[in-house]
Amino acid sequence: MDNVIVKVENLKKWFPIRRTIGELFRHEQKWVRAVDGITFSIDKGKIFGLVGESGCGKTTTGKLLMKLLEPTGGKIMFEGKDVTHLEPEALKKYRRSVQMIFQDPYASMNPRFRARDVLEEPLIIHHISEDRAEREKLVSRALEEVRLIPPEEFMSRFPHMLSGGQRQRVATARTLILSPSMIVADEPVSMIDLSTRAEILHMMKAVQRELNLTYLYITHDLSTARYFTDQIAVMYLGKIVEMGESDEIIDHPVHPYTKALIAAVCEPVSGKVNRIKEVPIKGEVPSAEDIPRGCRFHPRCVYARTQCWKEEEPQLVEVSSGHWAACRIFA
Repeated sequence: MDNVIVKVENLKKWFPIRRTIGELFRHEQKWVRAVDGITFSIDKGKIFGLVGESGCGKTTTGKLLMKLLEPTGGKIMFEGKDVTHLEPEALKKYRRSVQMIFQDPYASMNPRFRARDVLEEPLIIHHISEDRAEREKLVSRALEEVRLIPPEEFMSRFPHMLSGGQRQRVATARTLILSPSMIVADEPVSMIDLSTRAEILHMMKAVQRELNLTYLYITHDLSTARYFTDQIAVMYLGKIVEMGESDEIIDHPVHPYTKALIAAVCEPVSGKVNRIKEVPIKGEVPSAEDIPRGCRFHPRCVYARTQCWKEEEPQLVEVSSGHWAACRIFA
């Protein structure tokens, strides 16, 4: 437990849906259950991956940990302290320890700010050094950490003067400049050219090792998750359905949804350039407003049986050492 930096217990985030006149009179309230009771922990210096399709609750989980959203229920523990609900002063201190790399490097920076201003802003907000020359040294060091060398060449550039990869490096430098303990990386390479992704992930991993950082890495790409993370949790419709060590999850998936995600990953095959793989899944993701009864994956599961929707929702069960899955087969 001493090595755990963050622990989440039964975390929920439900968004109310605007009611019709009839529902108002009947006092009915419907909810979008974006995050619907998840539990996990992340060890210091480790990279924990949240994987799943769009709309499964990954980004909402990241925003809850960043305190950009208030949870509907559950508990968030950070370095042994309850940070589920924080007063403004405590929140400001918390955000210095937990930073976020946003998905879109084109939208996450003020277009009127030079790179120097983008990196200097968090220093000013958190009252780190009143001396401009000292702040410039910190900015220069942060740019060097993300391999933008020489830093003087990039300090005076506006965002439109940077490539997508360079923008994401500046966004990463902005998180590092406050010396955080943990970084929430929300699909940090999804908006970057394929040729640049591996380079950015390699840089992020090198920085993580050098500074002993902890990452929550949010992605829909299992191929990068295997390379980048130590542990993986697979989310579906607001719930974690499988969790364990990265290699174990990729090599020995047990939940039908995880198997479908892995089957969907494109692989180069000699002589079959346009080969289309058959994915063991059917239909579309149901609405988080109307969660299916029983196992929430059963409408799309090719292995579904009667008890999958007639019985209660399966809970996470340890199917092997450190490998957890929520499926009726193991319930």
